Amino acid sequence: MNNIIEDLRISPLKETNYIKPLKVNFTLNGIKKSWEAVRSHDSVAVLLYHKEKESFLFVKQFRVPVYLNDKNITYTYELCAGLVDKNMTLEEIVSEEIDEECGYKVDKKDIKKITSFFTNVGISGAKQHLYFATICENQKLHSGGGINDEQIELYFLNKDDMDSFIFDETKAKTPGLIFSLYWFLKNQKELELK
Repeated sequence: MNNIIEDLRISPLKETNYIKPLKVNFTLNGIKKSWEAVRSHDSVAVLLYHKEKESFLFVKQFRVPVYLNDKNITYTYELCAGLVDKNMTLEEIVSEEIDEECGYKVDKKDIKKITSFFTNVGISGAKQHLYFATICENQKLHSGGGINDEQIELYFLNKDDMDSFIFDETKAKTPGLIFSLYWFLKNQKELELK
């Protein structure tokens, strides 16, 4: 996918749907301080492993904040992920995101928790819940790509190319994606991959 970015304009944010900018004043160990922060939703992300292809399935998409920092990066490589903004279990949200973004049906009982961690600790401190699931072609429902106008592209990475992908700085990727690949390396013998 070659993204063509046109008519980019930056304006002050007055009303928000997903984040809330805040100025926080507090006293820490007797010293008055202030901090600019953003309240945002927690999220889920899942490392998907395609058994037949012996490959990981990632998503590629345009991310405005990344582009604002580096105009050469018109998309990022990410885990399938979504916000925790529904009255559903985390595993149900993961299952729904796998369907919407990647087009596969994965039952919530087949989704394995890896860990949770905090992201953007200097600005939002939102928690991300990280999972693992396997997929096969018989679980394929549709071509994926997200809902509405998300414009998500699917990207398969052969497990033998994992090391070079992790250290390829020309491919913008998230820390959660890199961490999940290291988790896979450490745990692959115990996982049911065949």
